Amino acid sequence: MKTHLALLRGINVSGHNMIKMDALQKALEKAGFKDVKTYIQSGNVFVSTPEENPAAVGFHIKQEIFKTFGHDVPVVVIAKEDLLACLKNNPFLKEQEVDTKKLYVAFVSTVLNDQSIHDLKMSSVKPDEVHIDSSRIFIKYAFSAGKTRLDQKYIEKKLNLTATIRNWNTVSNLLKMYEESEE
Repeated sequence: MKTHLALLRGINVSGHNMIKMDALQKALEKAGFKDVKTYIQSGNVFVSTPEENPAAVGFHIKQEIFKTFGHDVPVVVIAKEDLLACLKNNPFLKEQEVDTKKLYVAFVSTVLNDQSIHDLKMSSVKPDEVHIDSSRIFIKYAFSAGKTRLDQKYIEKKLNLTATIRNWNTVSNLLKMYEESEE
């Protein structure tokens, strides 16, 4: 069995695509997933399955959500290694006295190349800063996530992909949960 972390985009935000986490857990267990655990209401779900392919797992979860709740929810599936890479490769963590409340990670549905930073048209979102690492975009907001153009919709439109953003506290807690599930 392999444990996957499914990051659901756009649920339980401003009253849209409402899904209670206990109902989601039951639906995914009924669909055959094992060891289903959720973290907070924003759609972070751990599942275990014999399926190795993250895209196949995400597709299965997406189908199950649509069938059970009627919501067409994008799903990005990541592994523990992705969260470990967040810790290791986030350049903003190396800055002295960085405010981790302004750090976010956008997880995207495809591997990015060096051209992607240009495609984001960073001049349009200054003073926010980004760094791209494979299928992750590290973001440091100058003010806050609520006061920026550099949100999930902007990233998706500019790069033509699916993205979901998590704050640094959530990323750290998800990694702890991954480690606890392996003990």
